[in-house]
Amino acid sequence: MSTEITLYSATLILFLVIDPLGNIPFFLSALKSVEPKKHMRIISRELLIGYGVLAVFMLFGRYIFDLLQVSQSSLGIAGGIVLFLISIKMIFSGFEKIFEDNLDTEPFIVPLAIPAIAGPASIATAMLFMAQQPEKWVIWLLALTMAWALAGAILIFASQLSALLGNRGLKALERLMGMILTVVSVQMLIDGIKRSFNF
Repeated sequence: MSTEITLYSATLILFLVIDPLGNIPFFLSALKSVEPKKHMRIISRELLIGYGVLAVFMLFGRYIFDLLQVSQSSLGIAGGIVLFLISIKMIFSGFEKIFEDNLDTEPFIVPLAIPAIAGPASIATAMLFMAQQPEKWVIWLLALTMAWALAGAILIFASQLSALLGNRGLKALERLMGMILTVVSVQMLIDGIKRSFNF
């Protein structure tokens, strides 16, 4: 991650990694057997749990990197590679059938809060921000909050957005988000390489 990263660019990166548009079919499938009147309560609860998990890893996950004695340049390169792989998946793969069978019970924590909201990619990204510039923890936490709020708004209205945009529209928007994330990931990788060789 570039040292020039701002609140808004951090918010955008976290929003893209959470990938709310890609999670719409995921949420709709998980809530298929639940009464529609309960959807708002369940989604709100899962969003809060997911936010809590991300915030904990953001604030305390950097100690894992300190323990492993990982350098900032390595973090930048690793973060760029991870985000690049995520962006490629967003661009080239369609929505996967995450549930082989319908859930008969109300989802709790898994699979909506974890891994839909707080998945490996979003957790790793949150940790990378903090590990590289821990002194900017207020900015990173604010960026996480803004990205989470935007993603939450989309997921709360998942049914309406799915009906409005259709499967094709959702795929097109997710691919666009993937393209943006590709550019960001390549820049992160370049920054990490520059730091490694003191360019």
